[in-house]
Amino acid sequence: MLGGGSWATAIVKMLTENADVVNWYMRNTDAIEHIRTQKHNPNYLSSVEFHTEQLNLTDNINEAVANADVLIFAIPSAFLENELKHLTVDIKDKIIFSAIKGIVPESSLIVGEHFHVNYNIPFENIGVITGPCHAEEVALERLSYLTIACADTEKAKLVAKHLSSDYIKTKISDDIIGTEYAAMLKNIYAIAAGIAHGLGYGDNFQSVLMSNSIREMKRFIKRVHKMKRNINDSAYLGDLLVTGYSVFSRNRMFGNMIGKGYTVKSAMMEMKMVAEGYYATNSAHLIVSKHKNKSKTPILNAVYEVLYENKSPKKVFKELTEKLD
Repeated sequence: MLGGGSWATAIVKMLTENADVVNWYMRNTDAIEHIRTQKHNPNYLSSVEFHTEQLNLTDNINEAVANADVLIFAIPSAFLENELKHLTVDIKDKIIFSAIKGIVPESSLIVGEHFHVNYNIPFENIGVITGPCHAEEVALERLSYLTIACADTEKAKLVAKHLSSDYIKTKISDDIIGTEYAAMLKNIYAIAAGIAHGLGYGDNFQSVLMSNSIREMKRFIKRVHKMKRNINDSAYLGDLLVTGYSVFSRNRMFGNMIGKGYTVKSAMMEMKMVAEGYYATNSAHLIVSKHKNKSKTPILNAVYEVLYENKSPKKVFKELTEKLD
C-alpha cells in the first residue's frame, strides 16, 4: 500500500482482514510512529485500530515496493509522479492497482496509462480499484461495494479476494480505462453538485444535474475509449451518485464552499484535504479541447470556468441551467 490518506488507510483496513502482512508506505514519519505506538492513523480515519504486527510500515518507498508483488497506489494524482521519482527498484514485473481518482498532470494520462507509457508496465499487470465506496463508511464497517478492474481478470479476482469481507462486496470488470475515467469525472460532477448546493439550488435541480452528469460522462468515456459497457453499473453511476450526494464527499464539500463564495485557495486551506476533482477538471478540459468536443460537456465546462477562469459561480450556473434537460 502506497499512500497515507483516508482512502489508503481504509484499503489497509480491508487488506488486514485477509492478509498476514501488509507493507505500507507513507511519507509522514510522525504518523508512522503514531500508528506503531497507538495503533491508529492520527490524521485519517483515527477510529480504525490496527493490529500492528500485520503492518510493515516504512517511509522508504523502495523498501515497500521491494517487499511486495502487488502494489496499490492511493497517492493523490497531483503528487504521484513526485513520489515515483524516488523509485530505484524496478517495477516492470509488479502487479499495479490504482486506487487514485485523477489524471497525472505531468503526462495528462490516467494513472494506468501513465504506468504503461512511462514505466513499461503491461496493461495485463495494471488494475483499478473504484467504488462506490467512501473511506469513512469502510471505517464504520458499513456495507460497501468495490469494482476491481483489470484486463487480466484472474489478477482482478486475486485483489478482490484480499479486499472482500463481511462488509466489503467486490465486483470484477475488464474496463480499466472506462472505470478509471469515471472515477476521475465523478469528482468533477460532485464539485458541480456542491457549487449548486452552495448557491442555493435544491434537490429538484440536483437530480437534473446528476441525470445530465451521467449522460455527459457516458459521452466523454465513449469518446476516449470506445467499448461495450453499461454506464448504469455501480462503478459509473453508483460512484457518481455517492460522490455527488454524500456528506463524506470532499469534492462536493469543496464545491459547496466555492458556491458560498470561497476562493479556490481558501477552500483548499480550510478543508486540509485534497479535492481530486479540482486537478481533474483542468485535465479533463484539456482532453475535451483536444477532441474539439466542448459542446458535449456543459457541466465540465461550467466547473472549469468557475475554478480556472474565476468566473462568477452564480452567473455560470444560471447559464448552465439553460443547457440541461
